[in-house]
Amino acid sequence: MRTDKLAIGLGKTVAVAVILVWSLFPITFILMSSFKPGQDIFAVPPKFVFSPTIQHYVELWNGWGVFFGGLLNSTIITAGATVLAITTSTAAGYVYSRYSSRMLNASVMFLIIVRLIPPIVVTLPLFPIINAIGLNDTHIVLMVLYATFFVSLGTVLMRTFIDQIPRELDEAAQIDGAGRLTILRRVIVPLAAPGILAVAVFVVVFAWNEFLFAFIFTATRAKTAPLVISEMIGSIDGVDWGVLFAASTVQLIPVLLFVIFMNRYLVAGLTAGATKG
Repeated sequence: MRTDKLAIGLGKTVAVAVILVWSLFPITFILMSSFKPGQDIFAVPPKFVFSPTIQHYVELWNGWGVFFGGLLNSTIITAGATVLAITTSTAAGYVYSRYSSRMLNASVMFLIIVRLIPPIVVTLPLFPIINAIGLNDTHIVLMVLYATFFVSLGTVLMRTFIDQIPRELDEAAQIDGAGRLTILRRVIVPLAAPGILAVAVFVVVFAWNEFLFAFIFTATRAKTAPLVISEMIGSIDGVDWGVLFAASTVQLIPVLLFVIFMNRYLVAGLTAGATKG
């Protein structure tokens, strides 16, 4: 029995170690390479001991000012998409939680199906429409597209969280004269805050790293950081890997810190509805 427990424990340890190496190796490689001298980045055998340099970051600042403009665009678009997505998802989740009808029940399945559709299927038909109404290469078009893409998942998550809030609280607020909007704002939103934060994490990670929509619907004014990084790869002067890794590190750190800080809410979102009490 003791041998079996040791074997199981060892197996779990090995599995966790493999997952950590698989997940952290690309991030570690990018981070280390951004501080390596150019000749050491792809040295064989790899150099783990080297003299760090910030030259690649200096070259990024001096030669790729457009990248920092892209970071600003990414920040604006991500913030706008997150606010729009959580506002819409919270309101829709409240309706799905507190009301029931055949149409509403059927539309839940529709939301799930829509979420499974590849983005490219809806992206290309949208391009002439967006272009015709003059929203191409604007922040607002990406905000709306990113929020729309995650409203379905956000609504399902928020309904699950709001289902856990007793309806008696709604009824008590109604007795005190509160309307539906007041109940949503003063009762539901504070209690469903973990769910709102979980949805925010999903939207932020998606919007910050998204490339396809940005590639199709932006050109110069609303160009995001991932799009600028792709231009570094396709540069006619060749790829400066040190600068590329420096840009990737700068683009990665904010969202990585955000996910680490919000980790417990992300876990709550992934396990929402797993148990009922």
